[in-house]
Amino acid sequence: MQEQLARANKAAWETKAYQAWVQHHGSPEALAEELKKDPRHPLRYWLKYTGDPSGAKILNLLGSHGRKAIPLALLGAEVTVVDISAENRRYATEVAACAGVQLNYICSDVLHIPDEESLGQFDYVLMEFGVLHYFTDLKPLFTLVNRRLGAAGRLLLTDFHPFARAWKTTETLRQPTGNYFDDTVREGEVAFARLLPESERSELSSVLTRAWTVGDILTAVAASGLYIRTFEEIRNAADPSFPEFYTLIADKTDVQLSPLNP
Repeated sequence: MQEQLARANKAAWETKAYQAWVQHHGSPEALAEELKKDPRHPLRYWLKYTGDPSGAKILNLLGSHGRKAIPLALLGAEVTVVDISAENRRYATEVAACAGVQLNYICSDVLHIPDEESLGQFDYVLMEFGVLHYFTDLKPLFTLVNRRLGAAGRLLLTDFHPFARAWKTTETLRQPTGNYFDDTVREGEVAFARLLPESERSELSSVLTRAWTVGDILTAVAASGLYIRTFEEIRNAADPSFPEFYTLIADKTDVQLSPLNP
């Protein structure tokens, strides 16, 4: 099933994604100038957990158009992005060139990175905003994270809050299901569709996604051998009674635990 999702989602993300980013963020030159003025702002959810990232080696999985990877590079980090979309890679590498920084951008399914071991190990793995729903099983993803983190390495994960996804319509979450435990694979609109004119959206392919609960996410991270340090719930700005995002921080440790179910 995961292979079916990957094929469908690659097709969706390789139709007009570059055009959508230009429409929303501006030309690569324009976005590069914006990021150079204040590279810390796009990283505001994570810098308190990293400190100064200068010199750090960072892996940005499903890094999309590079709007988080490029500020990290501007602050002195060595950044590798893995993302399935060639259109995302095109926009990100053009912005990086305009900003005067280097990105190692690998266009690949994150679960099938060519010669993965050659990447070495990283101080941080960053995943952010709309990533986990592209997987039918979280275990292989977080096992990959564990493999690529070096000693005392840290996972930085910020995504849409599962409760909000089920129950609240927001600017970024448009189709609440009303069922927190809904685990069906659903067909939906690709994330950048709303950035394009209505007349062009009919040309876009659909994505396939699967929702996860907070318990699913915490369990999968812990089962991969990572030590969960915090699960920070971030309020919706328009309605603070609901969480919209969360940030999960987990560290790699050398402690070997016995199986939960012997």
